[in-house]
Amino acid sequence: MIADLRLALRQLRKSPGFAVTAILTLALAIGANAIVFSVLNAIVLRPLNVPHAESLFMVQRSFERGATPSQSYPDYLDLLRSNRSFDSLISDCIQGPVGLNTGSGSPAVVWPYLISGNYFDSLGIQPYVGRFFHASDEHGKNSVPYVVLSYDFWRTQFNGDHGVVGRAVEINKHPFTVVGVAPPGFRGTELFFAPDMWLPLVDLQQVGGWDPIDDRGSHFTWVLGHLKPGVTPAAATADLNRIASTLAKIYPKSDDGLKFSLARPGLVGDTLGQPARAFMAGVMLLAGLILLAACANLGSLFAARTADRSREIALRMALGSRRKLILRQLFTEALLVSLSGGVCGIGGAVVILRVLSEWRPIPGVPINLPVNPDVRTYVFALLLGLLAGFLFGLVPVRQILRADPWQIIRSGSTSQRLRRFTLRDILLALQIAICAVLVTSSLVAVRGLARSLRSNYGFHPHGVVLARTDLHMAGYDGDRRTQMERKMLESAAAIPGVTAVAYADRLALSIGGNDSSVFSDTTSDFRPTNSVADAQQFDVSPDYFRAAETALLAGRSFTMNDDIKAPMVAVVNREFARKVFGGVEMAVGGHYKVWGGTRVEVVGVVEDGKYETLTEDQQPAMFYSFLQQPSSNTWILVRSDREPEEIASALQHRLRSLDSSVPIEIKTWTSELDSALFAARVATVALGVLGLLGAMLAITGIFGMASYIVSKRLRELGIRVALGASQREVLGAALGRAFRLLAIGSIAGMILGVLATRVLSVIVYQATPKDPIVLGGVVFAMLAMGLVAAWIPARQALAVDPMILLREE
Repeated sequence: MIADLRLALRQLRKSPGFAVTAILTLALAIGANAIVFSVLNAIVLRPLNVPHAESLFMVQRSFERGATPSQSYPDYLDLLRSNRSFDSLISDCIQGPVGLNTGSGSPAVVWPYLISGNYFDSLGIQPYVGRFFHASDEHGKNSVPYVVLSYDFWRTQFNGDHGVVGRAVEINKHPFTVVGVAPPGFRGTELFFAPDMWLPLVDLQQVGGWDPIDDRGSHFTWVLGHLKPGVTPAAATADLNRIASTLAKIYPKSDDGLKFSLARPGLVGDTLGQPARAFMAGVMLLAGLILLAACANLGSLFAARTADRSREIALRMALGSRRKLILRQLFTEALLVSLSGGVCGIGGAVVILRVLSEWRPIPGVPINLPVNPDVRTYVFALLLGLLAGFLFGLVPVRQILRADPWQIIRSGSTSQRLRRFTLRDILLALQIAICAVLVTSSLVAVRGLARSLRSNYGFHPHGVVLARTDLHMAGYDGDRRTQMERKMLESAAAIPGVTAVAYADRLALSIGGNDSSVFSDTTSDFRPTNSVADAQQFDVSPDYFRAAETALLAGRSFTMNDDIKAPMVAVVNREFARKVFGGVEMAVGGHYKVWGGTRVEVVGVVEDGKYETLTEDQQPAMFYSFLQQPSSNTWILVRSDREPEEIASALQHRLRSLDSSVPIEIKTWTSELDSALFAARVATVALGVLGLLGAMLAITGIFGMASYIVSKRLRELGIRVALGASQREVLGAALGRAFRLLAIGSIAGMILGVLATRVLSVIVYQATPKDPIVLGGVVFAMLAMGLVAAWIPARQALAVDPMILLREE
């Protein structure tokens, strides 16, 4: 083997262009696969960073249309007491942001987890500094004034001071005591969210300004737990549904039809888990196709190189060398190239993965995904390198086994005629087909992203500046909060150039959601199974629809007279009107009821929109007057014809002048949509990179094939020119084979691409491969790649001088 390695190194040094091309080709393919695998490993394969993560499951409420991880806190307590399948169940939810005042400066905006008292004990997490709070500390609402800091937040905000334990801080103007610091690397039970701290769930009223703890109809928390040894997920699901049947009988108004299912934690159950896993599996498949294309490319190069070395190999066999030894030496060259490419690829992948691990796609929100490579990634890259070397090393085997050394020495080549189809032809067609699949997928993603940027979401974000705050952080509650919101609206409206100002408790397509069951006006049975719709809920001010440029289809908007003293009114969207009333015309003036029996009159109907995700099906939505449904979450929408920077500066100054202690965040509405566009952008970038890699491999493959054919047929082309062949006939003879393979591979790849891009529909807005622009773009891209790749061989073929060739002969 040492002798084979030395010979392989000498051969590669003799052909540096081939060696560099082969190593870089494999480095790109293996690096792309290592990156995708590391992300897949972090999302799907690698368990959460908690002890015995393999037995940890999330409890979901199941419906005919799917499942949701959200549970009510009273249901959680019943599951905790009555289940026989879990060692313990914990409850948590993401709350935020909140205002943290450490006494050493202005309040900071932080993002906490709210957790049940048994959270750390049930997960088996030990504190790094101090202690944790426990279930025994809970004695009712607002009874646990303790906070546990995350390790990273402790290091950055408290300089890693061990004396922080016992320190008093204020959270939304309420006193808390720091009791401990979580260990390094522990981020909770959701992969994407890195909380700054953990707070007791029983203190939600103080922290969040609302009190759903006793409300069995308010589903706001997540429930997780470790299965007992020997208990299967199916048995645990049956046990939970036994409890659900009991709860449905005892509490029919809130739990009628209640069913449970289990899901792996980390991606909000199946809410993000199913689309993320499907998309990553699709991208992993495409990355595998990149590696297959690279192997096909290198197999073609190795076959051509073996053919060029046919005289050398024939002489070695004539002098007594066994074919097995020659094959072993060729495999050694292939493995040397593949391992070198693997080392370069994993080196580049590590750098990119470290950048991705630090990337926070949404500024101000602690969302990121640690995708640093682990042992699995390195082993995966090594196996890919060995597999790739074996695959393209196999290609010349048939040439060696069938070679006749005496014929080769006499004729100087491995064959006497150019066969109709060779293995190199099949490999090139495979490369082109793979490239067409990748180009189709990437163009579908690009078109979907372009549509999402120009789409009508039911509102128009361009030209709107947002001011976000939580008045509960600054101590505003009740009437004081409503008065402050009015002052903020009046102050913003006084800015020169402002055309509309409005309030909303939350924005469509932003993080978080709020939906409610809707019942017929005639019903008095408010069980969930009797609801006629589940509708998204927004609390807005009278000018909201003008500020958002949401079209009013019928009726009226709100007025300032729609306050707490007036009858409850709502503006609904077209889908709500269709589903609940049968149409827009019947909706205005109609009534419906919400859970608890409150009767609501519909005073207006607006156009449909997107409310949670860009790819969601159309769903009902209802808007209430902010004076009738007060909330501490505050978004001020300011529409203006002036530049956003000018409005932002003036808005910051005016709102600060009302109360400097109120935390204010100013941004444009288009930037706030980054969270909604995040998945589509990631899909577009990922598929775009894979498409570019596929295009590069296709170009080099076509170039290699065309150059090899031209070089082998120069004498024939010279004779054709001497006999009067035209330039068109010469090009047809020289490049016709390569372009026929380009057409065959492109057609096959486009058909496969149409099927492969279906998985994008859960990620990319209106993803469809049947778009004429996509199909035309694929045809143009493949043709352009063929022309670019064939340019140099075409010039070489047209430059043939028959007199020089015949003189040399």
